Amino acid sequence: MYRQISRLVDQLGSQVAPCDVLGWACPVPFFGEIATAKVATVGINPSNREFVDRAGTELAEADRRLPTLSSLGRASWDDATGDDIRSIALGCRQYFARNPYRQWFDVLDRMLCVGGASYYDSTACHLDLVAYATSTKWGVLPSNVREDLVRRGRATIAELIRDSAIEVLVLNGRSVVSEFIQFSGTALVARDVAAWTLPRSSGTGVGGIAYEGVIDTIGEVSLDRFIHVVGYNHNLQSSFGVTTQVMQRIGEWVGATVANATAGAAR
Repeated sequence: MYRQISRLVDQLGSQVAPCDVLGWACPVPFFGEIATAKVATVGINPSNREFVDRAGTELAEADRRLPTLSSLGRASWDDATGDDIRSIALGCRQYFARNPYRQWFDVLDRMLCVGGASYYDSTACHLDLVAYATSTKWGVLPSNVREDLVRRGRATIAELIRDSAIEVLVLNGRSVVSEFIQFSGTALVARDVAAWTLPRSSGTGVGGIAYEGVIDTIGEVSLDRFIHVVGYNHNLQSSFGVTTQVMQRIGEWVGATVANATAGAAR
């Protein structure tokens, strides 16, 4: 992971990063113990709230979640040392043992726990397709900026997955599913799931969609094994009206997929 993180740091230093990237914040390609986790939830890019408070002020001292230029005592990422790279890797690995952004991650963890996995016991971790936090929400960024950021990170994230213990990737929401399909160059099979329908006070509700597939490459990087990919159209943190029952059913489905994948890998 050190080589991959070093590559991402280099992109923040000598290479020109888009102006929307928080250039003083470290890259965050993963959250949690990627070396032991069997399942990884997948998002698009880190929230700026990993680095700033509601007022936009950099988190400091006990509130700090991950390294920044100021916490490392560097003026530029061009000055980063091997010790700095190790500090970033440690911050990513120990993220859930320190000060995680619980408002976001605990929603996903409740779903994962139904299937027997958790960020907090190192059986699950989280990956982002783009390792850089941005000051602007992903969906508002110009399409050419989004495409550039995805392109920059594709090989790095693929290598991290290849070198990990991950057997199942879980895509949280339709936007992540769409980005992952483009990111990985693969197709996922979609099917309607009536039991995941979100109720509405009027009308038929918002239907649930499950996505499934198997990959063994991302771009030009071979993963050296088959990895199961599952996803769902509801963003569990922000979709209006996500019920406990629907989250339970999604968690059961994810858990069964993880159990089957792990059993298959052990044979």
